[in-house]
Amino acid sequence: MKKVRIGIIGVGMIGKVHLENYEKISGAEVVAACDIDEIELKQVAEKYNIPDTYRDYRELLAREDLDAVDVCLHNNLHAGITIEALRAGKHVYCEKPIAGSYVDGKKMIDTAKECGKQLHVQLSFLYGIETKAAKVLIDEGKLGKLYHARSTGFRRRGRPFVDGYGTKEFNQKEKASGGALFDMGVYRISQLLYLMNVPSVKTITGKTYQEMDMDEKRKNISGFDVEELGLGFVRFEGGLTLDIIESWAIHLNGLGGSSLVGNKGGLSLHGQVNGVNTPLSYHTTMGDMDMDATFDLGAANYRWHQLRENEDAYDSSQDHWIAALQGRVELLPTAEIALQTMLISEGIYLSDSLEREVTADEVIKMSKSTMIQPILKTKNVSDYKVNQEQLG
Repeated sequence: MKKVRIGIIGVGMIGKVHLENYEKISGAEVVAACDIDEIELKQVAEKYNIPDTYRDYRELLAREDLDAVDVCLHNNLHAGITIEALRAGKHVYCEKPIAGSYVDGKKMIDTAKECGKQLHVQLSFLYGIETKAAKVLIDEGKLGKLYHARSTGFRRRGRPFVDGYGTKEFNQKEKASGGALFDMGVYRISQLLYLMNVPSVKTITGKTYQEMDMDEKRKNISGFDVEELGLGFVRFEGGLTLDIIESWAIHLNGLGGSSLVGNKGGLSLHGQVNGVNTPLSYHTTMGDMDMDATFDLGAANYRWHQLRENEDAYDSSQDHWIAALQGRVELLPTAEIALQTMLISEGIYLSDSLEREVTADEVIKMSKSTMIQPILKTKNVSDYKVNQEQLG
């Protein structure tokens, strides 16, 4: 099939991950790249054989031969560039989270609909074999009526930059809006929302913390002002509930993984626990006996690829994106799932600040834009400006 021609904006750590993935997809062709770091941009272009480079993203967006744009920038930069790209007639693949606030994410989705373009958000957990297997079990009624889920993410000391990993921008509300919830919680919360068929949020209660010691010099350099630990409890319309704990840093030696329960069975979606991969497990009662079961997911994955049409379109977020643009499959509602995830995270922050439970309507009404736009012709990474009027 015709290759999808892509322009990537941002070739830092996440951008390189995307480029590595595109190299494995025969239907994708990255033909343009943009970044403010001229030296890094040149090196990346040479490594991945990208013919054209830009330091001003508007020059990239002006190209008429691009099918899609991949936005790999910090959270508060997602909305502005995505909206401009959509208005320029491009489909957009955006890194998680969808934006820095609910109102900005909603505007991205609305703009995509207005422009008749597809908006896809990177929610990688949706394409894992455990998620696929869980979806099969839920659709076949093996869990019965769903009523509660738990989203759990653990790092003992994994705060970006101050603990030695990542860049300082992850720690700044000005560019990232949030910490552990926005960085890692988005994966697990979105996974569970997808498995629960994206129920409507009713109320949210939450609390965030930044309590553990950190290197003082790195703390000052980074301007660390986001949470290292986020906790939440969500009530959905129809009676479903979800509790959340997402840790960048905590004095424990591990937490149990995510889970989902119904009146006939439950699933443990452990993934990696304490550095060890723990398989998906199913729990039920049979013959008046409690039963715990695991599955041969490797064999299932092989068989599904042999027997199911377009199964490769669900191997990864980028495989899915390319397949959807080629018209082979319908795009999963990743933008809508990402927006609901944002509603929950922002609700936790609002609940913490007001010290009470908040409704979804309150979160939506009180959500404020955090949209900023880079000036990509400068080498100064900290040179940002708010440009709300131009972006409409």
